[in-house]
Amino acid sequence: MEVREIEAKENFDISGMTTFKVGGLVKKVYFPANQQEFVVLLKNIKNPLILGACSNIIFSSQGYDGEVISTVKMDSIEVRGTHIIAACGVKGPMASQTAYNSSLSGFEFMIGFPGTIGGNVYMNAGAHGQNISDTCVEVCLYDTKSKEVIYIGKDKLAFGYRHSLLQDGRYILLSAEFELKKASQSEIKALMDRNLEFRKNIQPSLATPNAGSVFKNPENDSAGRLLDKAGVKELCADNVKVWEKHANFIVNTGNATSENVLELIYKMYSTVKDMYTIELEPEIKFFGKKSKREEEICKQIYKKTQK
Repeated sequence: MEVREIEAKENFDISGMTTFKVGGLVKKVYFPANQQEFVVLLKNIKNPLILGACSNIIFSSQGYDGEVISTVKMDSIEVRGTHIIAACGVKGPMASQTAYNSSLSGFEFMIGFPGTIGGNVYMNAGAHGQNISDTCVEVCLYDTKSKEVIYIGKDKLAFGYRHSLLQDGRYILLSAEFELKKASQSEIKALMDRNLEFRKNIQPSLATPNAGSVFKNPENDSAGRLLDKAGVKELCADNVKVWEKHANFIVNTGNATSENVLELIYKMYSTVKDMYTIELEPEIKFFGKKSKREEEICKQIYKKTQK
């Protein structure tokens, strides 16, 4: 198979794919339909930007001059007894529903997640006392150094709070295998419903463009608590504001640009830093070209994660 046989779009407006509804034109976006196509792209494209559901990112309004691989069409999922094998593009709610249909417990927390399995493993996503690392047993990866497909167990994934080995950049998730526990559908459904109700009450729905939690929780504390106590719910910038029900969320109230979003993030970051001398670390990633102002802000708020 050749790269030219795989679906691709040029000068693609990425904003419609992001949950923030923010972003510019991308030089070229590929949409592999399966693992074989994904691996062909990874072997032939130098340093592609890989995106899933675009749910926890700010994509630059200035666009991106490189090539992007979107995994959204890689949505195969299989149940084998108490094990579930999911491709990297499977979305959280689909995985959760599949587990429920098979009377398997462990994926209830993902019922309200817009992200994909790839993104969830990458950041060790979790909520309501469950983390994706709890059930993960093995992953199928592409090794960008050896250019081979490999399998490694959970013990080598360096899972931590919102962290995994994948963040080091060498490996790219192709699929993951999970071991869940048998439970009654009534118990699973009750937990899924409770999680959905909780998210409905404290998080904006995707009908209101947002990218999930803005900052990670600092050790032994809550970013939302610190932001709330610092009074950031009063803050806003052009076309964006802090959500009135939870201080760790930003919503796009109009035709926001990436710079608008970063300005508000910086205000939130600075307010907490000034009041508590705590420098919150963003959970939302920034991708694409940067304006001069965006460069300035990113140097401040992302300095903990910059290499």
